[in-house]
Amino acid sequence: MEYTATAKYLRISTRKMRLVADSIRSLMPQDAITALGALPKSAAQPLLKVIASAIANAKQKQKNTGPLFFKKIDVMGGPVMKRWHAVSRGMAHAYKKRMTHVKVILTDEQQ
Repeated sequence: MEYTATAKYLRISTRKMRLVADSIRSLMPQDAITALGALPKSAAQPLLKVIASAIANAKQKQKNTGPLFFKKIDVMGGPVMKRWHAVSRGMAHAYKKRMTHVKVILTDEQQ
């Protein structure tokens, strides 16, 4: 059976989040939470919360508490806030504040 958790509109770049997600993808969810707690990256905290939520969803729906495995961790780009920075001669430079959507799917079957 599959158990999911989603976090949307996280104010962190998708590229930074994918870097952290790729590092824990091969671990088991409980080990991933331990690893993310010690990881000095800003993307570790939101990803830890999504994984913890997926585990809680699994415990809520699951009768037996067998081992869980990652089926998929999707890190998708969200909307972009466009902002301007004032520069010399009355001009402005544009920059983007990116957002990310994260979806974690856990399963109780080993692949």
